[in-house]
Amino acid sequence: MVCCRDTILNSFSSCSGVFLYHYVDLQSSLASLAVPISRSGKIELQFGIKNSMGYANPNQVAGGLHMRLFSRAFIVSDGSKRVVFVSVDIGMVSQRLRLEVLNKLQMKYGHLYSQDNVVLSGTHTHSGPAGYFQYTLFMLTSKGYLKESITAIVNGIVESIDRAHDNMKEGRIFINKGREETSSLNRSPHAYLNNPAEERKRYTSNTDKDLIVLRFTDMDGDGIAALSWFAVHPVSMNNTNLMISSDNMGYASYLFEEEKNTGSLPGEGPFVAAFSSSNLGDASPNTKGPHCINTGESCDSLDSSCPVGGPNMCMAMGPGLDMFESTKIIGENIYKKAKEIYRTAKHEVSGPIHFAHQWVNMTDVTVQVNSTHTAKTCKPALGYSFAAGTIDGVGGLNFSQGSLEGDPFWDGIRDALLGVPSNETKDCHSPKPILLNTGEMNQPLPWHPAIVDVQIITIGSLAVVAVPGEFTTMSGRRLREAVKKELESNGNMEHMEVVLAGLCNIYTHYISTYEEYQVQRYEGASTIYGPHTLSAYIQLFRGLARAIATNTVNHLPKGPQPPFFSDKQLFTLMFSNQPDKKPTNTSFGDVLMQVRPSYRVGEVADVTFVSGNPRNSVTRMKTFLTIEKYDNATDKWEVVHNDASWETRFHWKKEKVGRSNATIEWHIPHSTLPGIYKIRHFGHYKELVALKPVVKPYEGSSDIFKVDK
Repeated sequence: MVCCRDTILNSFSSCSGVFLYHYVDLQSSLASLAVPISRSGKIELQFGIKNSMGYANPNQVAGGLHMRLFSRAFIVSDGSKRVVFVSVDIGMVSQRLRLEVLNKLQMKYGHLYSQDNVVLSGTHTHSGPAGYFQYTLFMLTSKGYLKESITAIVNGIVESIDRAHDNMKEGRIFINKGREETSSLNRSPHAYLNNPAEERKRYTSNTDKDLIVLRFTDMDGDGIAALSWFAVHPVSMNNTNLMISSDNMGYASYLFEEEKNTGSLPGEGPFVAAFSSSNLGDASPNTKGPHCINTGESCDSLDSSCPVGGPNMCMAMGPGLDMFESTKIIGENIYKKAKEIYRTAKHEVSGPIHFAHQWVNMTDVTVQVNSTHTAKTCKPALGYSFAAGTIDGVGGLNFSQGSLEGDPFWDGIRDALLGVPSNETKDCHSPKPILLNTGEMNQPLPWHPAIVDVQIITIGSLAVVAVPGEFTTMSGRRLREAVKKELESNGNMEHMEVVLAGLCNIYTHYISTYEEYQVQRYEGASTIYGPHTLSAYIQLFRGLARAIATNTVNHLPKGPQPPFFSDKQLFTLMFSNQPDKKPTNTSFGDVLMQVRPSYRVGEVADVTFVSGNPRNSVTRMKTFLTIEKYDNATDKWEVVHNDASWETRFHWKKEKVGRSNATIEWHIPHSTLPGIYKIRHFGHYKELVALKPVVKPYEGSSDIFKVDK
């Protein structure tokens, strides 16, 4: 087995379209099986060019770096079959991204890694890059298709798989689970309450609290990696954040890897810890709940609206005083519980590997509702409550959640600009009032996908169900139960632990239950294939599970292959960055605002440099900054932090006439040793040489300064 990590951070764009280029580490292993482990890969982010992927907020244009993004890959082999699981610090995996990764893998490895045995899962950070989609709706909300963004992500994922592949060795896998009670609440409780009372009574909470951890060891029992799944949205960093960040789940990985890789900088140690998404559709980390930000009163109502200001004023926050503290608290909670579960993992995973995959036309699935009735899925459409957003990030146009009727004003605008929804689509999606009939919109390209991946991999008694979107709590419970029952019904597979891996392979928004769909909160309005979407997925995944259990996977039809549009068919709403300018009598890397001579722990040291556009640095460097301490014994400077460190923040600001500056902050932790320090900045600037753009490196350094307790 093998685990590897690679970074995806090195240039700036809007959060939706940002990509940083750095390493991504992917590591994992399997008990009694050959499993490769590798540590580092690369993915890039672009600065100042796109909105972040997740909130669909056009004002959320990335202008800095909070935490680097990583790709963590796990390969497990039983000697005859192998599977790959990749957890990537991005909002979600797009169909275009998956297809490009699979194409590169096929060129390198032939049929060893394919759509059948490779799972790509996004952590669902809402402060990551965009620009890697091929369907019109996603391109419009992230300023188009950005080739440099998707290239960086693809290269980072593939490199992490390469490193895992090249470092395969014998190992063992242990599984354990526990409950993390303090890190999530249900953000649509009124929809959850519409599920049958008898079903709800079976559970003690309206979000899933189980945290499942795999502990990977070598044959000597030494830990080499951890892979976990937990259901919570990585939205502690809210939609006002303008820095690239892996959010709460990324911070949990950071803490686990920091503890295990003593003395190593982030992303550089051998131990890899991935915290992957699950059925997080209605699970929020903002545990103080929704309140009116103008009055402080609760707005935990069906429409999430405030008496003054309406739905735009209803926001959830917490548990911290700001988004940084909340990210830290939630990340620490998850990390500490995962560490406890990891330490006590005793049950060994052993047995053969299986996998099953199909492409399905989700717009035309017939569902057997009961013995006498059938239903069908629909062409994609989004309801009015989709535009309302959620209590984690409101929509901004005063739409309300729970809307069961349209609005003549917005209907008129839609009809004039985008076309009138057909009666067939309206009837199929009822009671959803349709705002965007995306399944009937195909210009310049289809607005939503029709062909979707469904996939299951099993490793001994562990089954990983790769779901193509955001399942709500109860949707996930129903799917897990159905898959487990199907796997065990044949008698060959017993005591199966079924895990839902979220945001896998392609993004299809949300999957609510039929009952939740009737309420039309945000999650129901965003269930794009209609009220029977969950039933269709349960039916499809049961078919995969049955094929695995009965050893008939080869009899499964592959299904219709998805489209792969040429780059010429895709569009971008962003221009290439222009040559960089600098103030008169300065050089790139010169200091504009100097550090103070001394600081105490707990304070913030900051310095501002003349800078180039961080987009110039895509694929060219590993860090924008270092914090260095002078070692008296060796008379050398030692790097103690880089831009992947929690304690550092990198801000880039575009000025007039092509100028820009970069400000580096070091939030000096209380654990810092007294001594002499300096802050260094690295970057690239673009200039015209003989009318051709040329990119050149630069660096700068602050004055030295003293840190005391």
